[in-house]
Amino acid sequence: MDFDDNIGRSRMLPPLPERMRPHTLDGYVGQKHLVGKNGVLRHMIETGNLTSFILWGPPGVGKTTLARIVAKNLGREFFTLSAVSAGVKEVRDVIDRARGGSVFSSGAAPVLFIDEIHRFNKSQQDALLGAVEDGTVVLIGATTENPSFEVNTPLLSRCQVFVLKSLEPADLQELLDRTLREDEIMKNMDIKVTETEALFRYSGGDARKLLNILEMCVGAMPGGQPMVIDNKVVTSCLQENTAIYDKSGEMHYDIISAFIKSVRGSDPNAAVYYLARMLVGGEDPLFIARRLCILAAEDIGLANPNALLLANSCFQIVHNIGMPEARIPLSETTIYLASSPKSNSAYMAIDKAMDLASKTQTSSVPLYLRNAPTKLMEDLGYSDGYKYAHDFPGHFADLEFMPSDLSGTRLYDPADNKKEEDMRKRLAALWGKYGY
Repeated sequence: MDFDDNIGRSRMLPPLPERMRPHTLDGYVGQKHLVGKNGVLRHMIETGNLTSFILWGPPGVGKTTLARIVAKNLGREFFTLSAVSAGVKEVRDVIDRARGGSVFSSGAAPVLFIDEIHRFNKSQQDALLGAVEDGTVVLIGATTENPSFEVNTPLLSRCQVFVLKSLEPADLQELLDRTLREDEIMKNMDIKVTETEALFRYSGGDARKLLNILEMCVGAMPGGQPMVIDNKVVTSCLQENTAIYDKSGEMHYDIISAFIKSVRGSDPNAAVYYLARMLVGGEDPLFIARRLCILAAEDIGLANPNALLLANSCFQIVHNIGMPEARIPLSETTIYLASSPKSNSAYMAIDKAMDLASKTQTSSVPLYLRNAPTKLMEDLGYSDGYKYAHDFPGHFADLEFMPSDLSGTRLYDPADNKKEEDMRKRLAALWGKYGY
């Protein structure tokens, strides 16, 4: 079979990532902590004790593949929904089919796989809850977002959460070698990969992206001669064929870094520009809204406490209305945060406090600060000597609140801005011993 026959045939076949999708754990690359010798998912398959779980990890690390492998190896019927396109009706239809339809000979509950489960709203997740609780289906969800933020507590409490990691270079190399050796098209071609640095870097630990780039490079090269793929070939091919912004690739991290630093650097023009770059590139607006909440607390903080209130409101609004309207509150909040005075004093204080707390877990709380709910505690001196601040002038009582071995420790240092300068003056008047 010559090169042209191979290319013609490949155009009639599924894309390379689909052709290389494994059907057994032994063919699955990466995630050894889950599927290796003592991995929890391998144990589930070996024992047949399947429970609902959520796979959390970046794109292209095998979440969908792993769900299919689990269902197939346990002989479970497999239903699938995408949270992007499915509503409550589709969820209920699948549950009805699971309740009334046939299952495999095992008689076990079918698997319901929901891709991007973080995009399900509360009513859609509530529609799942009963079927998961009574065992009508075993739920396997896949998400790129932290399920603690996006999945309702009642549903999350009935699922284990397994974290998947980006593929390591060794995993990508294994997948590359296997593809060139086993794919029905590429194994018949004379392909030599002499350099992998660019191939792995642009893949970003994403197996699907690795295979798409490989297929793109092979398809762009002339036939009838050996194909040599090196860093130059990969870079040139990607410059001609891929979008500049990829929300799961290297550019994603560059743009979000520039966005954060522009807000921190008080440049509203650059900040709103990078915001637009992310939105045009298809970035999840909730991801951006979360970053704004972090920025408001970490970089603006007590210099303008209203920034955190606005950022939190922005997150709720974006969650409720979605795109394209969400671009407006995102822009408003970005500009406000970029234009606000900056302070990281609260951020620095909690880091100092947590470091100190980790080293002083045995430091005792003074007796007079402890509650005395029982007579015995009262007799032992609990609460004795406590001064109720509101009984004193200025609603302040000079009392040591730190453990005795940490007396006089200062963790909060007001930053140089108008609001915190006022706070510094008040604290200096109250706590001169701290050196304010």
